[in-house]
Amino acid sequence: MIYNPIHQLISCGIKEIMIVTSTEHMGDMVNLLGSGHELKVEFTYKVQEDAKGIAHALLLAENFTHGDRICVILGDNIASHSIAPFAKELLQQKEGAKVLLRKVSDPERYGIAALDERKIVEIQEKPEKPKSNYAVVGYYMYDEKVFDIIREQEFSTRGELEITDVNNAYVKNGILTYGILEGEWTDAGTMESFRSANKIMMDCNNEIKE
Repeated sequence: MIYNPIHQLISCGIKEIMIVTSTEHMGDMVNLLGSGHELKVEFTYKVQEDAKGIAHALLLAENFTHGDRICVILGDNIASHSIAPFAKELLQQKEGAKVLLRKVSDPERYGIAALDERKIVEIQEKPEKPKSNYAVVGYYMYDEKVFDIIREQEFSTRGELEITDVNNAYVKNGILTYGILEGEWTDAGTMESFRSANKIMMDCNNEIKE
């Protein structure tokens, strides 16, 4: 669950990687990964003191990005195939963001994209009555405007800055594109999906497929 997201970023040609984690786990992460020298990358570490949401964690990386476009991966997302083609597509966009979608059997667990022809018209967070079964999975790609957009958001009822609200702001501005993630994928958020994640990695021998 730690190395797969890192290998995904490396497959995109990314060499500077920030890892955001809690105070409780920061020491373990640094002990495991070190500086990144062995992987030929450079790690920067940042502590998220309180669990205030994915968008709040992303905001901690603003100075790190130096105004460049960024790729964000949630640490529980495991995929067998490289996301590099989607990163290349984002670089070809004049502006905006890109999210990746995946057809799921339990859409009530995810942020779900309501689709109209080839566009996302809305993303609903864990809806009781999903408008599709296409989940927005934990791979997000943004331009430099994302931090201003995060600052415009309000904390949700659960006390978090929601990444779904950030993505919907891009939808509102008409600059959110999407791709369909192929191959094997799981978010490892339950014991069943954690077992699936182990199987995915065993089947592909811990390698990312192009």
